Amino acid sequence: MTKKWARAALTHPAFCGVSRAHLGDLIEELADLWLAWCESELRERRGAERQREAGAGPKHDLVFTDRLLVTLVHLRTGLPHAALAELYGTARSTISRAIGEIRPLLAVRGFAVPDHSGVRLRTLADVFAYAEAAGIRLRVDGAETQVRRPKAGRPGRRAFVSGKKKQNTIKTTTISDGQGRLLWSGADRPGRMHDQTAMCTEGIAEQFRLHPKVTAEVDEGYRGLANEFPDQISAPPKKPKGDAPLGEQYAWREMRRRQSSQRICVEHANAELRQWCPLQRYTGPREDYAATHQAIASLVSDRSARRPTRRKPSTELVLARQAAC
Repeated sequence: MTKKWARAALTHPAFCGVSRAHLGDLIEELADLWLAWCESELRERRGAERQREAGAGPKHDLVFTDRLLVTLVHLRTGLPHAALAELYGTARSTISRAIGEIRPLLAVRGFAVPDHSGVRLRTLADVFAYAEAAGIRLRVDGAETQVRRPKAGRPGRRAFVSGKKKQNTIKTTTISDGQGRLLWSGADRPGRMHDQTAMCTEGIAEQFRLHPKVTAEVDEGYRGLANEFPDQISAPPKKPKGDAPLGEQYAWREMRRRQSSQRICVEHANAELRQWCPLQRYTGPREDYAATHQAIASLVSDRSARRPTRRKPSTELVLARQAAC
């Protein structure tokens, strides 16, 4: 298979996870950044400025478009580097080097803002400032991804054992708006750490303190945070005792159902992340998980931000125009 045929096949959304229009936007956005990175790497190795004209010297075995494409395919399907090398008729080390170059560029892109093309949220402060300005009620939830067990004898081996999953996991925090569009995903912590502890150590709780107008819906794992900010954060109601009246139990179920319907959209955002193979079960080095997660999350936010905003229909009564006689 030639590189031309490999490129034509892998550009299908089933392989790369993005539409061809989105792929074109990524090429236009990242090409100059990649060239600048290559020039800085060459200058660091030379220790001096370029002496020959730009373009002189050995050529890359894979052009930038193919490097971006193999990275997207690897992130979407988890296809091994050796299989991608076979498709392109090149060495496995070339594919590994290409993915190592493009993945950090995707990871630092940030998250797309719905209805505001060209604007991206890169920090938690950006997310909370945007939510406060736009009057958005945030949805916050945690997610866990299974990872490899650390080798025996290494310190902190038990830190990745999740009490909920009973597996070695890495825990992340996801923030979305009321329509399930991803606004932020990060705060990577070992699976043994509690959801609320991860939020506090990352600074999410401090952002609620700095932005008192921002409100959020959370689940049971953040009840302590809801107790700390009762006017801003809404958590599921506490379950009544077993001897509670039947009416109280029915009321609790109805309140819980309504609260769950308000925050189900962030579960949908997590489900979009799970469509990418590395976030179902990550088999690479744990040191690379953060960059992989951020790269995938930035791509998912691009797709979710393109979905049009669903406007709630108005229930205000309007007088019908009287027809003239």
